[in-house]
Amino acid sequence: MLFAMQQNEGPLSRLRRDHERLVLDLLRKQGPMTRGELGGLCGLSRTTLYDIISALVASGAVVTSVPQSAHRGRGRPVERLTLNPQAGQAIGIDFARRAVHVAVVNVAHEIVGTASETHGSEMSEDKRVDVAQRLVGRLTGGALRLGALGAIGVGVVGPVGRPGEEAGLGHNGDTLAALVRERFEVPVLVDNNTRLAALAESTWGAATGEQDVLYLRLSHGVGGGLVVGGALHRGAEGLSGEFGHITVDPEGAPCGCGGTGCLETVASVGAVLGAYRAQGGRADDVPALIEAIASGDARASSVVSEAGARVGSVLAAVCNAIGPAVIVVGGELAALGRALTEPVERALSANILPVSRWRMSLRPAELGEAGAALGGIALVLHESPLLTHYPAESKPEEKA
Repeated sequence: MLFAMQQNEGPLSRLRRDHERLVLDLLRKQGPMTRGELGGLCGLSRTTLYDIISALVASGAVVTSVPQSAHRGRGRPVERLTLNPQAGQAIGIDFARRAVHVAVVNVAHEIVGTASETHGSEMSEDKRVDVAQRLVGRLTGGALRLGALGAIGVGVVGPVGRPGEEAGLGHNGDTLAALVRERFEVPVLVDNNTRLAALAESTWGAATGEQDVLYLRLSHGVGGGLVVGGALHRGAEGLSGEFGHITVDPEGAPCGCGGTGCLETVASVGAVLGAYRAQGGRADDVPALIEAIASGDARASSVVSEAGARVGSVLAAVCNAIGPAVIVVGGELAALGRALTEPVERALSANILPVSRWRMSLRPAELGEAGAALGGIALVLHESPLLTHYPAESKPEEKA
């Protein structure tokens, strides 16, 4: 059990408890922060905040640390505050199409480890959960401590309307969620795995600390996610982030979604490799395409440049509508590097509102295949009940 408090029904006590909840909630969602950073987010007076922090540190709910780099500077090192790492661990599982990825993070936002295992497309849901359970056991040494968080975040392929159990996924995602809940005996929060990768990149990856992030994944499919005001945006029926199905060529190829000329038909792995082969090139995968570009093959560079231009135009339209501060690009095609991102940047700059050009930052994703599993953890940290054993449960009339 994490730290409990004495019950007191007075209004001042309830106000203090609300302040403590606010500080703990910010540390749970944002990770380590200085007192000044906390003050800027919570809106409490300096005196009140420092009093609350002192009490939380004294109780053991919050711990302080000084980053290694701070020891080398002059003056008094700036302490960072974080939830006590011993409070528990958070688990994220990504059930990708042909792989299972898991991640373990403690409540102080420190990544304990990640692991992955590929499998055939015919593997049953039950066996896939077996794989997840084995990988989690490997990372935790068989001593899983969910502790105060008491939930697992799960990423699945396809639309998910809302996070949580019995989410009505309409495919094998609901079975996977039920199996994970049964195996680990805790609630399960579920969301689309590409959206979860967006949340992870804004928590631990390329857009750490940013509140408004657009994530685009260029893989065998094209999709993405939006983090708006620090929270994952899902949209009606869980359809947010379907950037791959924005039309870029009304006369183009048919798309699996039923549309025509979608971005996915020109900027997915298969589409780009197909376009290169149609021009006489030979490449069976992205590494081979990278080699062709490096060798000076103009056909390969042209195909990638055209795909990048289409991507940049779509990103500009989305950015003009929602105004993110950062765009993160991931997926297998991101390995093409500047051959892809330069035409993306040119098209983005040409089509985005002039006032936004200098504010926009385009960055490569940093978390790789572990991104969605880490996003599942971020979902738990953002949306699970506040450290379930702290404060002690209030009486019904005291709950918000």
